[in-house]
Amino acid sequence: MKLTLVAGLSLALLAGGYVADAQTTPQTPPTNAPAQTRGGGRGNLTPPADPNAPATNYDYHELWKPFFYTKNGGEYRAADGQQGPKYWQNRADYQIAARIDTAKNEVTGSETITYTNNSPQKLDFVWMYLDQNLFKLDSRGNKQVMLNNQDVQASRNWGKGQAFDAGDKVKSVKILATANGKTTTTEAKILINDTRMQVFVPQGIAPNGGKIQFKIDWSFISPDYGSDRMGIRYYPAGKVFQMAQWYPRMCVYDDLQGWNTLPYTGESEFYLEYGDFDLKITAPSSNVVVASGELLNPTEVYTPEQVKRWAQAATSDKTVFIIKPEEVKKAGSRPTGKPELTWHFQIKNARDASWSTAGAFVIDAAKMNLPSGKKSMAISAYSVSVATGNARATEYTKASIEYNSKKWFEYPYPAATCAVGVAGGMEYPGIVFVGNGGWGVIDHEFGHTWFPMIVGSNERLYGWMDEGFNTFINTLSTAYSLKGEFYRGSQGPTANAFTRASLEPIMSNPDNLKEANNGTLLYSKPSAGLVMLREQILGPERFDFAFRTYVHRWAFKHPAPDDFFRTMDAAAGESLAWFWRGWFVNNWQLDQAVRGVRYKGGDAKNGAIITIDNLEKMAMPLVIEIKTVSGKTERVNYTAEIWERNVSFSFIYPSTEEIQSVTIDPDHKLPDSNYNNNVWTKK
Repeated sequence: MKLTLVAGLSLALLAGGYVADAQTTPQTPPTNAPAQTRGGGRGNLTPPADPNAPATNYDYHELWKPFFYTKNGGEYRAADGQQGPKYWQNRADYQIAARIDTAKNEVTGSETITYTNNSPQKLDFVWMYLDQNLFKLDSRGNKQVMLNNQDVQASRNWGKGQAFDAGDKVKSVKILATANGKTTTTEAKILINDTRMQVFVPQGIAPNGGKIQFKIDWSFISPDYGSDRMGIRYYPAGKVFQMAQWYPRMCVYDDLQGWNTLPYTGESEFYLEYGDFDLKITAPSSNVVVASGELLNPTEVYTPEQVKRWAQAATSDKTVFIIKPEEVKKAGSRPTGKPELTWHFQIKNARDASWSTAGAFVIDAAKMNLPSGKKSMAISAYSVSVATGNARATEYTKASIEYNSKKWFEYPYPAATCAVGVAGGMEYPGIVFVGNGGWGVIDHEFGHTWFPMIVGSNERLYGWMDEGFNTFINTLSTAYSLKGEFYRGSQGPTANAFTRASLEPIMSNPDNLKEANNGTLLYSKPSAGLVMLREQILGPERFDFAFRTYVHRWAFKHPAPDDFFRTMDAAAGESLAWFWRGWFVNNWQLDQAVRGVRYKGGDAKNGAIITIDNLEKMAMPLVIEIKTVSGKTERVNYTAEIWERNVSFSFIYPSTEEIQSVTIDPDHKLPDSNYNNNVWTKK
C-alpha cells in the first residue's frame, strides 16, 4: 500500500486517526465530463464541487503557478541567488577636500574620483549625481510636491518654500591622464540635467578593469531642510550642520539596468558604487567635525586632554565624554592659534560618506566589541542645547551594532557616529543623522549599516529591500538588546494595514507610490512579511540561516529582488514563489474561515470532521485551536501547501466528545481580512 502524507501531517498523527479530505475549487469540470484516469485505476480524479462551499476569490493555480522566475541563471547571476562566475561591478574611489563657511552656509569642495570600469563594455561617457539640484525651485522633485497640506507635510521633498541660491555650482570637470610620470588635465564636456551630470570621455574607458580619473571643483549653499536627509538645525547654542548628498557622486553602471540615472526627487533614496573615501573637512577652529570612518589626525583637532579621553573611550564599555557639556565654548575646550582646522577622515569599502559640524557639540564615545575580537568606536555628537535628551545615544549605538554584528554580519567600519540635528533619521556608512538620541531611531538608522550599506541594493528602485529588511532586523535587536528594555511585544499584521485596496504592491518604485503609503510598503509590510516567513512558514532556524546567507553572499555587492528570493528558496530548501507572488508582487488579501464541524456517523466519539475554506487570493499556513466541551484544548498545524490545489480543506480530528469551538490563527499572527469567520462555536 502506498501511503501519501498530507502537508503538515506526521505518521504519528495519521496513526492517531487524522485523515485529510480536500475539496476542490468550484471552477472544476462538470460531473458528466470524461473521467480523468491514470495508472492504478484511480478513476475520476476531479470530484464534483461541494454545493455547501461558500463563494471564494481564491484561485489556487494563480497563487501556486510555476514560472515565478522568468530568467534562467547566467554568467552574472546564478539560479540559486548567488553571483555567477562572471559577475562584475564597477568601483569609485574618492579623495575630497571641502571647506565650510558657517556664516554663509556654503560648502566649497574639490574631489578626485578614480573610476574603475569592470564591465565588459567600453564606456564613452559616465553619469554622476548632483543631488543638491533638488533644492532648486524648478527641480523635478520640487515640482512634484502637491499643493494640499497633507501631501506637503508627508513629503520627503524639501517643499518648505525656502528661496535661496540653491543647487550645485560645478566650476570645472577635468579628466586626468598620467603618462611617463606626468599628469595632464583636459577640461571635459559635460551636460547637466536636473540632478544628473553626464561627462563625456573622448577616448572611452576600457572594459574589464579600465580606469579614469576626474577632478571636479564645485560649491553649494546648504538648505535649512534638505528633504529630511541633511540641512541645518538652529539651536540656542548655535547651528548644527548635517552634510549629505554633498559631492558629485558616480551613478551605478550594472548588468541589470546599465546606467542607473533615475533623478533624485527627494522621495526615493540612493544606489551607489563601493570604494574608499579620503575626506578632509576644513571648518572654523571653534567647530568640531564628525564624519564617516576613522579620524586620522585627532592630535591636530582636539586638545591633549581630549586625546587622552579618546584613548580611554577606545577601551571602555561605558560612555566616556570627550567634550563635556560644561566645557562647550569654554576657554581651553578647543585648540587655539589657528582660525581654521582641517579634519581628516578615512573610510574604506563604503558606498558613501557624510559629515556633521557644530560649534557647540558635546562629544562622547565608547568601545564596541565585535564577534571577531576586533574593536570599533561608538561616538555621539549633539548640541549642548539638547545634551540631557541624548545622554544614552552612544549606549544605544553600541547595543544595536553589537547585536546585529553577532546576528548577521560583523560591522565593517572603525567607528559609528550618531549626529543629532535637523534630519529626523537618515543613514550613511559609519554615521547616521537623527533628530533625537532615542533607541528607536538610533537602532533603525544604524540597522541600515546592513541594508543597504553592506548589502548594496538599489534603493532608488527597491526601497523595501533596505527599509523593509532593516525594519525587520529592528524587531529582533529591540527584543534582544538592552535586556529587552524597549521591547513591547509583537503584534500580528492586520489586513487593513497591509492589504487594503488602496495600497500598491511592495514591488513598486518608491517614486511610483502615494506618499501616504510609503511607511507601509517600504517599511512595515515587507518587515511583517519576513516576520511571518520566520515565525509561521520556515521557523527561526531555517529562516535565520537563509537570511544570513543572503547577507554574506551579497555583502558589498548589488543584489536585485530575484537574488534575494532565489537565495531564500535555495538556503531554506523551500519553494516560496507563492509567498513572494502574493505578498510582494501582488497586494492580495487573506481570508481563511472555519466552515463547520460534523461528526463521523453523527457521533462525536467517532471523530469530528472540520472544514476550512480559503476565500481570498492569498494563502498561508493554518494553526487551528480545537477546544472540546470538557475544556480540553489542542492545536493542529498545516503548512500552506494544503491550498496548492484546494479551496476548501477537511480533516478528521480524533475527538471522543463534542467540540466546543474551533479557531484558526488564534494568536492573530496573520493578516486575515475577516476574523469573524475564524471561529466556529458549538450552538
